Amino acid sequence: MLADLIAGARPNFMKIAPITHAIRQAQQEGSDIRFRIIHTGQHYDRNMSGSFFEQLGIPEPDHNLGAGGGTQADQTAAIMTGYEKLLQDGPRPDICIVVGDVTSTMACSITARKMGIRVAHVEGGIRSRDWTMPEEINRVVTDSITDYFFTTSEAANRNLASEGIPPDRIFFVGNTMIDTLHAQLPHLQQPAIVAELGLQKQNYFVMTLHRPANVDQERTLKALIDNIMASTGGQPVIFPAHPRTRAILDRLGIAHPDLHLAEPLGYREFIWLVRHARAVITDSGGITEEATVLGVPCLTLRDNTERPETVEIGTNELLGTDPQAIAPALRQLMDGKWKKGKVPEKWDGKTSGRIVQVLLDLYRDGRLGTLQPFRDDSLLFRPGRS
Repeated sequence: MLADLIAGARPNFMKIAPITHAIRQAQQEGSDIRFRIIHTGQHYDRNMSGSFFEQLGIPEPDHNLGAGGGTQADQTAAIMTGYEKLLQDGPRPDICIVVGDVTSTMACSITARKMGIRVAHVEGGIRSRDWTMPEEINRVVTDSITDYFFTTSEAANRNLASEGIPPDRIFFVGNTMIDTLHAQLPHLQQPAIVAELGLQKQNYFVMTLHRPANVDQERTLKALIDNIMASTGGQPVIFPAHPRTRAILDRLGIAHPDLHLAEPLGYREFIWLVRHARAVITDSGGITEEATVLGVPCLTLRDNTERPETVEIGTNELLGTDPQAIAPALRQLMDGKWKKGKVPEKWDGKTSGRIVQVLLDLYRDGRLGTLQPFRDDSLLFRPGRS
């Protein structure tokens, strides 16, 4: 069996890394399973050098489609064209495994399905119901043509069931991002900024903001940061900021004595910061997962989340995007009244082994490989039918 593992952005590699490890383990145990890593090139990351792949314990990608740059439509077209040619040139995989919700996820799933190759979606079924998010469109389109779903939560299972997906195509396995977190915990590295600022554990905050609703609206961004800095009790706030966000902050003249901008950090350095922080203030979905497993309070500046388990079970709370909601939440935190979260079911570092076992079972049962021509007359339009 040959599986294509699709990755287009840095978080995708963190999600496929443990799957490659589980496949290698299965190979050592005598299973006939191989993989190819397909890097679509959707995002260029100067930190994604050989050392990045070495840290994750995975080889350099087998193919790079070089689809970076341009609009989302440009990227989608370039990814589909590049992956289609790769599939035409062979060999054909038995399964195309896409992860997450980036443009590459959607583009490669469409291409594979049109080429008659089955698709599996890792993190299938998560929904924010927010159609202003490109990621939500990617998720829904991908899941509409996916064959097999590897889900992170019962909420995702319910979403798929409500959309008519049969239960024999849904596999509740857990969260591969948490597999990577568990694997990397013994290897975390203290970033240089800790010594530079003399940071003390549990006496600083980590902040990340990147969503357009927060950083592209200049008045909103300034109000958010002003309210955060007024409510953190003079403790340092470390903000690893994207260069584009830094440029906006500079243009607005946003500066506070306790706000410390930093360059984007490597995974091991960033997770070290999160693990030892008093709390995390973010608009990232992935960080809410990591904070939940690490038991670190998390304040999310969004109106919705595709990861409700981090709120219902974990340490996360949705504050919305109203800057006035920040002070009461931070007051509760500072008073020691933040909720004690739990780790969601199956977020135990063993998800990828479950995924590979399901793949082997599907292959043994003849449920992978090239799709056969199929017709479903129930899908035909008939006059008078709504």
